[in-house]
Amino acid sequence: MAEIEQGDVCYTFEAAIEMAAKMEDEGFRSYLAALRLVQDKAARQIFKEAALDELEHKHQLEKWLVEGTLKGDGGLQQPVPTMNLDYVLAKRELRADSDAREALAYAIHLEKGSIEFYQKMSHGCEGAPMAALFQQMLADETRHLQSLEDFYECYFLAEN
Repeated sequence: MAEIEQGDVCYTFEAAIEMAAKMEDEGFRSYLAALRLVQDKAARQIFKEAALDELEHKHQLEKWLVEGTLKGDGGLQQPVPTMNLDYVLAKRELRADSDAREALAYAIHLEKGSIEFYQKMSHGCEGAPMAALFQQMLADETRHLQSLEDFYECYFLAEN
């Protein structure tokens, strides 16, 4: 991902898909490591679901790579608004005794990183055919983040 931080650039279709698949695999590996580390049942479930989401994204990207084109429903999906809880939740190292609250904070930060990746790729490829792919992946990632934030809000920010 170092290339992306040099500025907004668009890569070839294949290179862009490869970069996105690598990023999704890194997310999967992070969730898998977290799943293997934590003991809390709720935290493990959060990481399990997040890991499966990353695998689904990677599979979709690799499918597009094999097909050589963007095949989908044709509908442009828009990112959904999020609460930006990553700004108020500290990013901490996970421990074996990390609980669901810490697991959600960890996952929120990982998803925010994915969102930033797809925002940069989408902006860099504006006007190119693959911009739609990155917009779709960005929309998916914002939905994942919104779901994690809603869960956090419901269980940890609710007024008693």
